[in-house]
Amino acid sequence: MINLLIVDDEKNIRRGLQSVIERQFPNLFNYRFAENGQEALELLSQEPADIMFTDIRMPIMDGIELLEQLQDHPVKPEVVLLSGYNDFVYAQKGIRCAVKDYLVKPVMREELFSVLERLMRDIRMREERADKAGEDAVLVAAELVTLHLTQKDAGDAITQNKLKQAGLSWLDTGYTLGLLTRRGRGSQTSSTDAVFRNQIAELLQGHMDWILTRDGKGGTIMIARDPVMFYQLAERWRLSVYESQLRIAISESVQGIEQIRWAYSQTKQTLKYSIVLPELDVLDYTSISERNERHVVPVELIGRLSNLMGMGRGNEMKQLLNQILDVRIISCCEIGYLERISQLLNEELFDKVFHIYGNRVLDLLSHYASVGHIGNFDCFEHYYAFVEQLLDNLDRFIQDRREQAPTEQNTMQKVVAYLQTHYADNLNMAVVSNHFSLNYSYFSQAFQEYYGESFSNYVRRLRLDKAKELLVHSDLKVYEISDQVGFENVKHFTRIFKDTEGITALEYRSQRRLFEIQVI
Repeated sequence: MINLLIVDDEKNIRRGLQSVIERQFPNLFNYRFAENGQEALELLSQEPADIMFTDIRMPIMDGIELLEQLQDHPVKPEVVLLSGYNDFVYAQKGIRCAVKDYLVKPVMREELFSVLERLMRDIRMREERADKAGEDAVLVAAELVTLHLTQKDAGDAITQNKLKQAGLSWLDTGYTLGLLTRRGRGSQTSSTDAVFRNQIAELLQGHMDWILTRDGKGGTIMIARDPVMFYQLAERWRLSVYESQLRIAISESVQGIEQIRWAYSQTKQTLKYSIVLPELDVLDYTSISERNERHVVPVELIGRLSNLMGMGRGNEMKQLLNQILDVRIISCCEIGYLERISQLLNEELFDKVFHIYGNRVLDLLSHYASVGHIGNFDCFEHYYAFVEQLLDNLDRFIQDRREQAPTEQNTMQKVVAYLQTHYADNLNMAVVSNHFSLNYSYFSQAFQEYYGESFSNYVRRLRLDKAKELLVHSDLKVYEISDQVGFENVKHFTRIFKDTEGITALEYRSQRRLFEIQVI
């Protein structure tokens, strides 16, 4: 698994990123979390991370200082900065520290997934390059093919002489490309892709004019002069001791190495159809490409399904889902039709529920994270069942939340009134939650949901507002105001004030008083 470290002082952001990523890439990342740069450094000293998302502005140690400290680490993660629109200067500093990318909050799903896919591709290619030492002529030939697949400008470097030396002259006479994957039990137990390729090679002993290699994205491809070899391989795999199912997507017959990218793109598209054709071990692009029938995506039905969420009308929801995911239509359509429906279900239903309820619904959504992409399922029936179960659970969850809402709203109103009176006290979330006899985690989530910001941000803003009133309408010293509104010390107060208002407390006092004189 890929080690991913998320560094942010806001728990909702940390868990929210995990939820979105897990639904798109289930069981691919091992997550760790830190609230500031110092905590992140401690985690990295215990175990390196492959990828690190870090906020810029954090207490104790901010993101820029974290990056500077990381320069001395022997193993550095791929770093992506997270912050607001006004932090471009900090982002420039990050670039000098070899930051891979910069995402602006609120992070867009498409941008997040694009960055992750690029980083994962870079990590895989780096790992694959590390394996190259000692490769024999067969592996050199495979590398030539991978090079042509992954580098657009590699064509000139792959001459006919190199192909001949690598034993690939037969590519000019015609070949078929196959993308090989494993499904079901055993697909996760083979420790590496190298083990998988060795298993394939053993089953193909005695055959001529074929080659196994990598696609640069973690996948295994096979090129064979005779397409019948793919069917023979599938049959031998079925009769072998391997418990997983071998799934092969093959291209049409092409000629010349310059056609490899085209053939590879055909196999990627063809492999998507495995969800609606689970009984086939070999999926042929030639037959898939005949699926030209198009249908209009049922956007209106998905909207109606969204409106029924939480209404307790489960039978109506099931009827709508049956219309939306009509197996009779999906089984004869292009796969893009099902992909678009899946995307809309995520965006219009599941993402909206998380946006409204945040961490309270995180565990439920995480349990069904695989519905984020149809490629996570071996067959359509399993995908349908998971979507149906998730909708049923979300419907009951929202019903429960609506029943609790009046009591919860009344409690939060009392909390806000308490803060307005006791803002100068030594407040923290533990103190306030205990005062109202509320669970700490529940209180944190409920406050965020009710007031639209975290407890700490609300208290800080409340104290600053009170401080600004005293700056304008009293002659108290800055340190006296800092103490009266509840800041732990004047140094902390002046820094927070300058960061928030853009000017010092004394400059604010002078400016506001001058403004009032001019108005009079």
